[in-house]
Amino acid sequence: MQNPTFDQFSSVLTECRNLFIDKLKDYGATWRVFRLPSITDQMYIKAKRIISLQNNEVHLIDEGEYPEFIALVNYSAIALIQCSKTPTTSIDINFDEAVKLYDLHIQEAFELMKKKNHDYGEAWRNMRVSSIADLILVKLLRIKQIEDNNGNTIVSEGAVGNYHDILNYSVFAMILLNEEKK
Repeated sequence: MQNPTFDQFSSVLTECRNLFIDKLKDYGATWRVFRLPSITDQMYIKAKRIISLQNNEVHLIDEGEYPEFIALVNYSAIALIQCSKTPTTSIDINFDEAVKLYDLHIQEAFELMKKKNHDYGEAWRNMRVSSIADLILVKLLRIKQIEDNNGNTIVSEGAVGNYHDILNYSVFAMILLNEEKK
């Protein structure tokens, strides 16, 4: 029997993947030239915007939280790809390789979610989207600290684990937002 969470998770990931592919068609894998701290900073901007949207009734740009969570999923996948490849100042992968790497890292995050979701008993379903946004911001601040420490950690899981968590928390937030609409 299929778990409803897994179906919802897959559905949201498909939406994220479709946008990733459309942007890849528009721009190519130009994100390959980003250094990891630049990606982390882009993600930080997205997380801060989500929190700002949650805190302010007036929005000067007519976009909600949902697209920002999609961006966090896709930037997380990009960060994971960057962690697995040698830094470069050129576009060194083609469309097909970029999609293959995206799918690989998304699948890794999905498998991790299945394990953690089992162990935590779907606790995220009782969380507020605002709390998830706060967790994502904390994880980004942790990554920034790890980057400032040249990747060295004493007891923490490191940047890769945090990128996986941000990806998964973003999907959980989108599932909750979709459920609020119903």
